[in-house]
Amino acid sequence: MMPNLLQYPIVLFGALRAGLVIVNTNPLYTPREMRHQFSDSGAKAIVIAENFAANLEQILADTNIKTVITTSIGEMLGFPKKQIVNFVVRSIRKMVPKYNIPNTVSFSEAIKQGRRFSLKGHNSSADDVILLQYTGGTTGISKGAMLTNRNLVANMLQIRAWMMPFLKEGEEIALCPLPMYHVFAFTVHCLSLMSIGTLSVLVTNARDLNSVIKAMKDYPISLFTGVNTLFNALANHKKISTVDFSNLKITVGGAMAVQRPVAEQWQKVTGCTLSEGYGMTEASPVVSVNPLDGTGRLGTIGLPVPSTDVRIVDDHGNILGPNQAGELQVNGPQVMKGYFNRPDETANTIKNGWLSTGDVAMINDDGFLQIVDRQKDMILVSGFNVYPNEIEEYVASHPKVMECAAIGIPDDKSGEMVKLFIVKKDKSLSEKEVIEFCRTGLTGYKVPKKVEFRNELPKTNVGKILRRQLREEEMAKRKS
Repeated sequence: MMPNLLQYPIVLFGALRAGLVIVNTNPLYTPREMRHQFSDSGAKAIVIAENFAANLEQILADTNIKTVITTSIGEMLGFPKKQIVNFVVRSIRKMVPKYNIPNTVSFSEAIKQGRRFSLKGHNSSADDVILLQYTGGTTGISKGAMLTNRNLVANMLQIRAWMMPFLKEGEEIALCPLPMYHVFAFTVHCLSLMSIGTLSVLVTNARDLNSVIKAMKDYPISLFTGVNTLFNALANHKKISTVDFSNLKITVGGAMAVQRPVAEQWQKVTGCTLSEGYGMTEASPVVSVNPLDGTGRLGTIGLPVPSTDVRIVDDHGNILGPNQAGELQVNGPQVMKGYFNRPDETANTIKNGWLSTGDVAMINDDGFLQIVDRQKDMILVSGFNVYPNEIEEYVASHPKVMECAAIGIPDDKSGEMVKLFIVKKDKSLSEKEVIEFCRTGLTGYKVPKKVEFRNELPKTNVGKILRRQLREEEMAKRKS
């Protein structure tokens, strides 16, 4: 339970070599969310950054955790950087709340003690679960996706097969602004890129754009993974012109839809194509990605990675043809074993070997996949399906818009109406201007009826905009 620190891969591979099961945890979890994940997984030990230990103290008694190893942000840095970083974090920024957990061991002390022991061998098979990666899934409470040796090695090899014609083993440098506890960075950086000897430059806090830009200036980055919101923020940052992108070969966007205006601006600024891919925790995670040979298609999620089959089905499970929208299903060696201790949820998600993603998609005539939207985010206006992605991508093309999100809110006449949330790039932008712009490019029932301007939009720690939180805020307003 930590941000991007060198301690993370050390713990990861040490635990795997010892035959343990990894449970990745978002350090921004509340005590309630921690209690659920730790109790549900049955975790017995935790390695946690001291910044979050006070939250652990509140719920430790409700879990099976007996071993607590704490670490500091600067612990693996050399002298004097370690002392300076820890002093700033603890004393100046006050980022480490007081806690009192008996019998904790520091990360350095654990390594020191470990030198006295030799590693015992353990039997392992391809189908052993080695990672419980928690996800909200398509519905309901957070569940542990059981990812096996086979799942993770398969996805590692699938990603390698896609990338290697364009990379040189042992010579690449990748920027890792996404947290490694998230399955995207976990599989891409900790497994795939590390397997070809890539140097991953860890960004501890990607919300600090200055630190991201500094990392890009300090290292000749050849590969960059991120999310739409991060690429958008960087492409519009005043210091982006100071970065030398001459070594950048590959930029990959995932975890949320990459908007066309953002991809176009990124290519303009960096000279590198922003290739969109698609995945989900239950698929370890990569399912498809755009080719890197110049045949990629903006606005699509590319082609399935090797050994992966995809299909589109209707509400009754019937297979649909090209250019027909329905639920995307996936079959391949990277598809999870199931949800931990949740056979009913597993049966609802994996049907006859096919993973039901909960995403509405279509397959174009030439085989490229296109995501329409999440089923649960779809807005129903007077019987017509309206997909937020389409609205958001169009509105994002307005020169005065920095970020936007569309949701459905109840309406007496049409069942639901579209409400748009916008972060301005230009302060002069008005609601009237937004709606008139939408009328020029969207059919009538897709045009937002309400527009709300905000200084920022709620996001996950990865940077994915939380439409769900916006919907919950709207429902709370209506009740009050």
